[in-house]
Amino acid sequence: MAERILKNEFKALSQEKWVNVELQDDDIFNWTIALIVINPDSLYYGGYFLANMKFPSNYPYSPPEFQFTRPLYHPNIYQDGKLCISILHAPGDDEMSGELAAERWSPAQRVESVLLSIISLLDDAETSSPANVDAGVMLRKDPEGFRKRVQQDVDVSRKDIPEGFVMPTHESTTKAPEKEIEDPNFWVDSGSEDGFGGSDTDMEEEDEEQEQETEEDD
Repeated sequence: MAERILKNEFKALSQEKWVNVELQDDDIFNWTIALIVINPDSLYYGGYFLANMKFPSNYPYSPPEFQFTRPLYHPNIYQDGKLCISILHAPGDDEMSGELAAERWSPAQRVESVLLSIISLLDDAETSSPANVDAGVMLRKDPEGFRKRVQQDVDVSRKDIPEGFVMPTHESTTKAPEKEIEDPNFWVDSGSEDGFGGSDTDMEEEDEEQEQETEEDD
C-alpha cells in the first residue's frame, strides 16, 4: 500500500515547478527533494534547497523524515538540517510540547502538504521555542541582519542547481490572462437568420421599395 501511494505522489509532484524530486537508488522510500521558492515576496525567493526525505514502511500512518542537505539559518531548523515542525511529528496530542493532534501528522496528510508547510514555515518562523536559538534572537532583534544571512543561504543553495536545469521564476509560473479578440464582423452578418445585422446596401434597397409603394398609393 505504501509503495503504491508513494508512486502516485511522486508522479504528481514530478509535474510541479516549485519542487524537484528524484529517487535515491530507485528506492521509492528515499527521495531527494529540492524546494524552489517562487514567491517573489519571500526572503528565500530564488533558492534551490536540497533535502532528503525518508518514508516509513507503514506510510501514511507514520510521518516521513525530512532533513535539509545544507542547514538553513532559521529559528525552526536544527544545525543538522532537521526541522522542528508539528506536521512531521507522530500522531496524537503531546502535553509536553503543547501541540494538538490536529497540528501533527495524520494519515490524511501527503508529501505535498508537508512540503508546502515547510515552505510556509521559512517566512513564518515560530520563535517562541526555536530549534536554533541564535537565529530566533537575530530574527527578533536584527531583522535586517537576518535578511542578509538568509540571502547568503539562498546564494549558496543555488550551487546545487543541476546543470541544464531551468529555474522557475514567479513570471514563468504565472500564466498571463488571454486577451479577448473582438470579431469586427460580429455585428455585421448579412446572412443572419434572426434578423439582427444586415448590410447598408440591403437597408437602402428596403428604403427605396417603401418610397415606391408610397408613391403608387398616392
